[in-house]
Amino acid sequence: MNEGLRHYRATGAGIGQPYFLSLLAEAHERTGRFEDGLRTLREALAIVNEHDEGQPEAELNRLMGELLLKQNESNVSEARRCFERAIDIARKQSAKSYELRATTSLARLLYKQRHRDEARTMLADIYNWFTEGFDTADLKDAKAMLEELNG
Repeated sequence: MNEGLRHYRATGAGIGQPYFLSLLAEAHERTGRFEDGLRTLREALAIVNEHDEGQPEAELNRLMGELLLKQNESNVSEARRCFERAIDIARKQSAKSYELRATTSLARLLYKQRHRDEARTMLADIYNWFTEGFDTADLKDAKAMLEELNG
């Protein structure tokens, strides 16, 4: 993936780099290379800020929160801020799928902190906005989390 990204950059292309970097960060997460993933996300967010390429910004912040939690459980406050920032950005962009993902991540964190009611309320609000697509991975994940919160 790193080599592919180097070749892409060598062409002079710049559009889409934050998205490609998010994929690389997810690969780092899956292989337990959390610091590499965080560094990659910081690079992607810097590009977003420099070039006003804001479309993936909510997801980048959500991924940052997830990686922070996996890196060290003491990163709870910083991860929560990442999730909340992701939700805020997604709302401003009317990006309901990204809002759902970030809210599911935050609800999972709140559940672990024994804030079940708060988690259930916020997740139900965004989940109930959807009227179709219930077979998608994100809505299935949110539904499973709601069922756990209700159980």
